[in-house]
Amino acid sequence: MNENRFSDLVNIIRRLRVECPWDREQTNDSIKAATIEEAYEVVESIDNKDFDELKIELGDLLLHVIFHSVIAEEENKFKLEDVIDSIQSKLVRRHPHVFGNVEAMSAEDVKRNWETIKLSEGRNSVLEGVPENLPALQRAYRIQEKASKVGFDWDKKEQVWEKVIEEIGEMHKSEKEETREELENEVGDVFFAMVNYSRFLGINPEYALRNSIKKFVRRFNYIEDKVNESGRKIHESNLKEMDKYWNESKKRI
Repeated sequence: MNENRFSDLVNIIRRLRVECPWDREQTNDSIKAATIEEAYEVVESIDNKDFDELKIELGDLLLHVIFHSVIAEEENKFKLEDVIDSIQSKLVRRHPHVFGNVEAMSAEDVKRNWETIKLSEGRNSVLEGVPENLPALQRAYRIQEKASKVGFDWDKKEQVWEKVIEEIGEMHKSEKEETREELENEVGDVFFAMVNYSRFLGINPEYALRNSIKKFVRRFNYIEDKVNESGRKIHESNLKEMDKYWNESKKRI
């Protein structure tokens, strides 16, 4: 890649910070939600296997990386060069099997080494570094994954399934006997146990649930379309009719 093209992009953003009233007013706080949104749009384009869109969305995400860095530079917090130096150093430091003399025969070895190195960098817990604002399913998955890398894990997936059944039983019992707060805790335990079982199956629960939601939306849209064809709105239908169209959609979608 021509380095001048990256420099040109940085200079455009710096100019916008001076000459555009909107860009000039932005702060790291004011654009942080948009940064998250751009990251999700990247993921969506990957899910859709839309590489033309992925190209565009990666550009938008790159814009935010530079934008945040330029703002920080103006406030004398750090420079864009510091961001680049930081990630370069981290990549070399956390890949001693590539840039050093450590052996790693599998991806699992690499992951275990990664967690050990992060602890040596001053972290107090292997669970640090999982953002609290991650979607709950994804955060649960990452926390369980990190704990497993230091040996805190079940031996067999059958044990995890037994835990799922146990938690479902406790939730059902609390539904009848406990307070709403306690019931909420038990529901959370069921989800947490199910995330763990998904991990043992090699399935990321966040992706699995997202796909199920998309499937539900497609099938429910089919119901709406069929009802609309009769000149009615969905709220004028009934459960029997909707179930009929739902079962039709399962054969088609």
